Parts: sequence; structure tokens; C-alpha cells
Amino acid sequence: MLNVLFIFGAVLIVWGIYRMKTDDGLFGKNRKSKNIFNLLLMGEASGLGQFSSGILCIIIGIIAFVMK
Repeated sequence: MLNVLFIFGAVLIVWGIYRMKTDDGLFGKNRKSKNIFNLLLMGEASGLGQFSSGILCIIIGIIAFVMK
């Protein structure tokens, strides 16, 4: 079960990085502001949301491993 959390977290991180580099935002002058606006507008569907969820998933996996 813990392996699934680490694998899923890694996939979300890679997918989030890819989405942050390729997606165009509606507003913003640079890529950082476009990604933040996409996070606020679309939530988890944005690359920044997927990236942060991947990190959170790996952190939860580490906490579960330590508690086990």
C-alpha cells in the first residue's frame, strides 16, 4: 500500500511539472503567475495543483511508513 502512495506521488509530480511547462494561462505575464492563476481558477486540474498534491502524497506515505 505504501508503494502505491510513493508511485502515485511521483507520477503526480512529473505530470504537474509537465503541465506547468506546457499549459498556457488566461492571465499573467510570466509562467509563474499563469500557473498560480490556473491553480486558483482550475484547482487540482492545474500543473501546480498536481505538483503540490504529489508532494503531499509522498509526505503522507513517509508518515504512514514511520507510523507503521
